[in-house]
Amino acid sequence: MEAFATVVDQGGFTDAAKKMGISKSAVSKHVSSLEARLGARLLNRTTRRVSPTEIGLAYYDRARRVLNDAGEADALVTSMQSAPSGLLRISVATDFGVNLLSPILGDFLLEYPDITVNMVLNNRYVELISEGFDMAIRVGELEDSTLRARKLTETAKRMVGSPSYFAKYGQPAKIDDLNEHKLLHYSNQASGNVWKITAPSGEKRQVRTAGWLTVNDGQSLLNAAISGLGIAYLPSFLYADAMKQGLVVDAIPDLPVESLGIYAVYPPGRFTQPKVRAFIDFLAQAFAERGPDRW
Repeated sequence: MEAFATVVDQGGFTDAAKKMGISKSAVSKHVSSLEARLGARLLNRTTRRVSPTEIGLAYYDRARRVLNDAGEADALVTSMQSAPSGLLRISVATDFGVNLLSPILGDFLLEYPDITVNMVLNNRYVELISEGFDMAIRVGELEDSTLRARKLTETAKRMVGSPSYFAKYGQPAKIDDLNEHKLLHYSNQASGNVWKITAPSGEKRQVRTAGWLTVNDGQSLLNAAISGLGIAYLPSFLYADAMKQGLVVDAIPDLPVESLGIYAVYPPGRFTQPKVRAFIDFLAQAFAERGPDRW
């Protein structure tokens, strides 16, 4: 097939042989074998020129596409085995990006000097393909989509407040008691100012209570909780250090601990770009020892 297509491209057997790096007789033999297998004459041969027959021209169009696809497949395998390189565009949830990804990003860039990173921090689900992102890091339940996902680790989620706040307003003993407290809300939640909490019985409860502060940044909510402004519902990678220092405590310790998955998501396909695969593998190793309460 390649010999035939090259003869058509080059306009003759001699130039086709030079292009392919084989003898003219070898090219002629390949074309004759193809014609015999198909049971059709593909080329008109004269002493002056070679041209495709009507059947040969139709076959050439399909054959050239097949050969181009085969060439791209070979190039893909080569690129998959090459060193990761190029621009890597990442969308990351702001809280996770600032607190956990930024501190280790330098290690990745030193390990892969041919990769450049453009990290965009936001708290919405971007459309990876249409917005030109190679991958995203998402926290929480994933929306149904065609994207591929790899779970990196988990984070716990608890309601926390400062000892000074609980000393002034009392500590809630059960979910219903939250209605009497100041709640610090996250403005980017799809559910609005509603907390979804699991009761000791396993029942899913919803709490709607106004608070002194609504903000679209988890660190700001933690700072407000530490300052005694109310109770915040946060992932453990945000409050872990503050809890170790005694700046915040668990608001209702008897409640089941919620767990959220942390995922790397990337476009579907049979092959993953080397730069994307390298970064996901790096993250998986970096967070291998992390877990719901290990931050």
